[in-house]
Order: sequence, then structure tokens, then C-alpha cells
Amino acid sequence: MATATTERTGHRPTVTALRFHKRGDIRLEQLQLPPCGPDEVCVKVAYCGICGTDTTEYLAGPIFPPQEGCVNPHTGVSLPVVMGHEYSGTIAAVGSHVHDLQVGQSVVISPAYNHHSRHYGSNSEEFCEPCRSGRYNICDASATIGLNAPGGGLSERTVVRAVNCIPLPASVSLRAAALVEPLAIGRHSLVASGFKPGQSALIAGAGPIGLAILLLLRVMGASRVIVTEIQEPRLAQARRFGADIAINPLDHSSRENGGGVEDAVRQVAKDGGVDVAFDAIGLQSTLDLCIQCTKPGGVIFNVAIHKTALALKLNDLGMKEKRLMGGISYMREDFEYVIALLAEGKLDSEQMVTSVVPLSRAVEDAFEELIHRGGVHMKILVQP
Repeated sequence: MATATTERTGHRPTVTALRFHKRGDIRLEQLQLPPCGPDEVCVKVAYCGICGTDTTEYLAGPIFPPQEGCVNPHTGVSLPVVMGHEYSGTIAAVGSHVHDLQVGQSVVISPAYNHHSRHYGSNSEEFCEPCRSGRYNICDASATIGLNAPGGGLSERTVVRAVNCIPLPASVSLRAAALVEPLAIGRHSLVASGFKPGQSALIAGAGPIGLAILLLLRVMGASRVIVTEIQEPRLAQARRFGADIAINPLDHSSRENGGGVEDAVRQVAKDGGVDVAFDAIGLQSTLDLCIQCTKPGGVIFNVAIHKTALALKLNDLGMKEKRLMGGISYMREDFEYVIALLAEGKLDSEQMVTSVVPLSRAVEDAFEELIHRGGVHMKILVQP
């Protein structure tokens, strides 16, 4: 596999990168590394995680990337786009206006691309109302690095804005840091849902986000946690990660099932249901389950990206004043919170890693592997 070349006068270095061209077409290609602008840094990528969003783009995209022949109006990105938004690395170069980051420093990338990151330090009049109020995770012009913004991490080196780089303490490995982004989604979901220590929770789905929420629920003091999942390897992971009950809702013969998820909820939760239920799958069945298993006045929090519209029985919410909420993004403080947990040894993100593959094998051993054998994997990391 080619490596980044030494920059020569009049020439930019070339790197190997994985780009999304169209549905079913992702390619390893040799590209010129973009120049490092005044407010940017060049990052030598250490590890990049493959997300379910990435595999969905490969199978059914473009969904988040711009359509063929179009340009994202907020980022200027058009197809093909360098993929990868869960990554860590070391700084290889800094722009002339960057003074708080240094060459050789370990960082994790927040892939959120919004008014706050694009105009960092500028007059707030350029910001939308959410950004002006500090809620830049719901920016009117949101984009994501590696999908519809530049700087994807499935590349040997990449260039991103300095504000998107979050320094890592020496005690946090670059491998562990590649899991910070999905964990930040989990942490933000917990905070947004209003979860409090001592409460009970249900998680529908033991994929990477569901397990990230489980790990954080344990750290943040949940009393009891129930996880539902139909794939046995992921159920086993949920048990290892500390679920009090990990149950296949389709397996009515299981003793642990005892007749259904609702019975399991009654075993561990008071007041007729759990305090908060997280839908990390996004199916009609999981939404219905979360609503049914939440106590009166409880919260159902959607953290899944839905492929189709779902039906909602509003009476099931209104009669018991249950609250349905949602979110899929994060703030910088969520990254910093997760990094602090890793530094203190309170969170072991590396237990989520089931495979590490070289960039040269990313299509076969990461994307295709997750598509055909995703149930046996939690997180595959690509190592450029």
C-alpha cells in the first residue's frame, strides 16, 4: 500500500484513500492531499471505524452524500467523497492561524461540520439560531466529515479544520479514541433524554450505538438495564457489557425471556415500565416495544436513523404522558466527557473492537464483512 509521499516544491503529497462514487461503488484511489489552510491541520490517520451509516451508503446511497452531479451548498463537496467519520490520529502539520495544536499531538476528530466549525471565531451573525444559542449539533446547515463534508478518515492523511480536532491525554490510546465518536452519540443521548442515576433503562438493539449507550449507562449509575437483540453474538456482547437482562424478543422458548420483553421489564422495573427506553434500531417493532415498555411519564429516545417512515399511535403516548424524543449528534463536551472517562480508566472502549484491517483491505474485510457477517462484529477499525 502506498504511503504519503514527502512534499516537494510545487507538488502536494499523494495518499491512498477510500472514496464513495455511487451505490455499490467505493474505491481505493491515489489522491493529492489538499493543502493545509490557515485554520486547518493535516492529520495522519491512525484508526478509522466503519459505521452502519457507511455500509448503508455503500448498499443504498447516496443518502447523506450529495446526489450525482450535485454539490453540497454548505461544504462544496461533490461525488466522489472520501469516507470515514470515526477516527483518530496524530497531527502532521498545522496552519498558520493554529496555535493550540502541535505537530505530533494525538487527537480525535469530531466530524460535525456546521456554522460553528466553519465560522469558528467569526461574528455570530453568520450563525443560524441553533448555533447562536450554543446548540450547534442541530445546526440548520449540518454536515458530516466523511459523508458530505471534506476530511474523511479512510485515508492515510487528511486535512480538517482545527476546531474539529480534540486533543487526547497520553493515557488514551489512538485505538481507543477511534471509538469516541459513537460513545459521544451515546452520552449525548443519555443527557438529552434526561436520564438520572438510579433510573432503569431499556435498549432496543445491541449494535455499536446500543452497546455504547449500555456502557455509559453503567458508568452513569443506571439501576437496571434491559437489552433486546435478535442476533445471539450481540446478545452475548450485551451480557458481557453489563446488561442485567439481554433478551431475544423473538425467542419465546428462552427461560430468560419468560414469555416476552414486557415480562422481563416487570421483573426489573417499578411503576409499570422503565424510566427511559432507547431505540437504537429504528424499526416499527422496536419503536412500539419502547413505547410499550416505558412507564407513565417516561421517555422514549430514538437514536436510530430510519430508512422508512413509521406509524405512531399517539394515544399510547398521550394517555400516559410519555415523551418521544430523538437525537443522533453531539457536542464537543460529549467528546470531552467520554475522553475523560477513558483517561480515568472508567470506560473500556477497546472491548467494542472485533477486528482491525489495513486500508488496502477495507472494502473486502470491513465493508463486505459487516454486510455479510455483521452480527458477529461490534466495530471494525481500518488502520491506514
